[in-house]
Amino acid sequence: MRNTTQPSAGPAPEFSRIVRAEAVHRDGDLVETIEATEAERKALAERFELEEIRRLTARVRLRSVRGDQMVRVEGELEADVVQTCVITLEPVPAQVSDRFGALFAPESLVPSEDDEIEIDPNIAEEDIPEAMTNGRIDIGELTAQHLSLALDPYPHAEGVAFDGYNEGEEEEEAPAPADDDAAADPEKPNPFAVLERLKRQN
Repeated sequence: MRNTTQPSAGPAPEFSRIVRAEAVHRDGDLVETIEATEAERKALAERFELEEIRRLTARVRLRSVRGDQMVRVEGELEADVVQTCVITLEPVPAQVSDRFGALFAPESLVPSEDDEIEIDPNIAEEDIPEAMTNGRIDIGELTAQHLSLALDPYPHAEGVAFDGYNEGEEEEEAPAPADDDAAADPEKPNPFAVLERLKRQN
């Protein structure tokens, strides 16, 4: 299989593998297997606040769609990572696997942020086209983004109970002042003292 990935020009993401759309349109379906180097894994671990990424690979298929105007990307990633327990801060090794997809189109076919458009809520996110700059698709960065989404947001060590955080959970209200506080304030009558006086009157 011919290697169609190219190093990206200029400042690049930590894990960058460029495929040109013209190669996809010319050759039909392309299948790329990519793997992050040690330096790339270290940089990604820092980006995602992981203790370590021991392995990151992906098998990515690219095919020309919609009259050779767009490129459909479908991939499967696998990774061995080490996260940090949210309770004990111990290292937590984990295996991550995920399927992902995306649709890429020339910038001229993708509405800009300033354009007012209505998005059909029934359309899947992977069917909303992303702009490719100068006909380039970075399948390495796409893989990295989906690795981030596939990570456990609340990793915990084996044997450590954790039910997650409740969204919108409010802080507990402060307890009402104790009766001693009322007695300490001379301007506030102590309710127990008032009750004692009433008993004596009866």
